[in-house]
Amino acid sequence: MYGFHRECQSAIVDGGRKSYCPPMSEKKGERIAKRIARAGLASRREAEKWISDGRVVVNGHKIDSPALNVTETDIVVVDGKPLGAPERVRLWRYHKPAGLVTTNKDPEGRSTIFEKLPRELPRVITVGRLDINSEGLLLLTNDGDLARRLELPSNNWLRRYRVRANGRTTPEMLAGLVNGVTVEGVRYGPVIASLDMEKGANTWLTVAIREGKNREVRKLMDHIGMTVNRLIRISYGPFQLGTLVRSGVEEVPPRVMRDQLGADTAPPPKRHGHK
Repeated sequence: MYGFHRECQSAIVDGGRKSYCPPMSEKKGERIAKRIARAGLASRREAEKWISDGRVVVNGHKIDSPALNVTETDIVVVDGKPLGAPERVRLWRYHKPAGLVTTNKDPEGRSTIFEKLPRELPRVITVGRLDINSEGLLLLTNDGDLARRLELPSNNWLRRYRVRANGRTTPEMLAGLVNGVTVEGVRYGPVIASLDMEKGANTWLTVAIREGKNREVRKLMDHIGMTVNRLIRISYGPFQLGTLVRSGVEEVPPRVMRDQLGADTAPPPKRHGHK
């Protein structure tokens, strides 16, 4: 018996599109994109695109719509490989070094973070991104739904950075960012920036933002006449980089996940590190 929620589906069968109404299951199940996300393959949005691209097969039928519910008894295949059972939700802190891109595969052939992660780590996806020249805290998870949830602007989570920039600034100039600014037609929200020290031609600052738009800190510093030459994210919401060594990975303890996220957790954490 199919485990689909009862609603007619459009599927590609034997090279042609057909409609069928699978029988009602005793269990309502969950949306197919959420099932894929919970298996740690992708975010729910990415999974929906995979479905529309014809990469997902359910019980032998290639589907092209995410409007489908499945249960644990249904056989889901993605890119020719059976989908594993949903894993317990897990989260890791990773100290990303500069020089790595935050993608699974880079078209320019540059090294990615996934090539450098410990081999014993399960398949993970990133919560947001850090550009190739940025370093510091990057959260990893095995659950696509959790990744999407942690990225939502509605969280209003503070992201803090240590910034080294070429040039000089003043507390008055930094105060001008508190109410947000518009740069090249893009509106940026409030920024909390403080001057830490000046050394040679460089200035060290601590910058805190809540939106995390593409290259936001670099663009804001450029706006006040400074050129960032080192950018280190030191916190993302309640999660801190702390003393985590460069390239190190440390699982967030279940208790912390429950306290901060209210999420189901996995067995006790393991600590990994590599040179």
